[in-house]
Amino acid sequence: MKKSRPSSDVVITAYPNGPLLVRGDVEILEASGEPVPQRRRTMALCRCGASTIKPFCDGSHKLIGFRTEAPQEDES
Repeated sequence: MKKSRPSSDVVITAYPNGPLLVRGDVEILEASGEPVPQRRRTMALCRCGASTIKPFCDGSHKLIGFRTEAPQEDES
């Protein structure tokens, strides 16, 4: 039987070739220390660097071919 987590837990899931999904009650701060407005309980954070709405993901990783793992080299 799977235990349920308290609603205050924060879970971060790294999606292959995509964003970090952050679920739970978390505060994100700008470099200035100001909080970034949180509109949802689940947020997708950019990790490719190409999003125009950083720190959030806008799907740009698909356009630039972002990969989380380096392609394997041919060993022949």
